[in-house]
Amino acid sequence: MTTTPLTRYDRSMLRLMNDRRSRPLYATAARRRLVVAAHVVLTAAIGGLMTYFFLAEGEAIWAFVVVVALLLPWMVATGVINGATRGLLELRERALDERQSAERARVQARAHRAMTLLLAATAGGLLTAGAANGKAPTAYAAPVLIAVLAVHWLMPLWVAGLTAQDEPAEDDSPAP
Repeated sequence: MTTTPLTRYDRSMLRLMNDRRSRPLYATAARRRLVVAAHVVLTAAIGGLMTYFFLAEGEAIWAFVVVVALLLPWMVATGVINGATRGLLELRERALDERQSAERARVQARAHRAMTLLLAATAGGLLTAGAANGKAPTAYAAPVLIAVLAVHWLMPLWVAGLTAQDEPAEDDSPAP
């Protein structure tokens, strides 16, 4: 941690992110991968439904209702990932120790590399689709860019959730 004193907000967030009551949800690497996969699927579903809602020509209010219903499990999955990483990406820098700061930098670097590849693939896909039918797919450009922006925003969270280490087992035997 830095020498800057923690504010009341920092202390409350630190307590929240280190609350172990939901530990069974992310105690193993397999469970963390499952939660991250569920979060990715929920994000894709919400994005797809929002795209349908805005591009559909008829009454598509059902898509918006489903999006609202999917937001609760999406928020729960976000909280579980944040708990698994002990708030690595949510806490302010001054609330992190040196190991956590280094881990945050590693996670952000991995997420940046993954996003670079995703952006290159998206640009290539749009250019290929435009070349195949002789014009740029303008109707889908805005939803694709919004989807890539959402993934860019969430990629560090997903990488942190996938790379979080198991906590050491608590040893009940007394030290010699």
